[in-house]
Amino acid sequence: MNGLSTVLIIVGLFLLGGVYSFVKQKQSRSIVTVLALASALSLAAGVLRLDLWS
Repeated sequence: MNGLSTVLIIVGLFLLGGVYSFVKQKQSRSIVTVLALASALSLAAGVLRLDLWS
């Protein structure tokens, strides 16, 4: 596991925590949607960079 994949996974988890927090605070759906998309993309990029499949 290299450094960039670790950073991407940590950022994705951080954004996922923000999604949870914003839902509990009843923030607008558009903010929650953008955060959820950013979290999913960051986590996916981190997992894909792990090179487990080669």
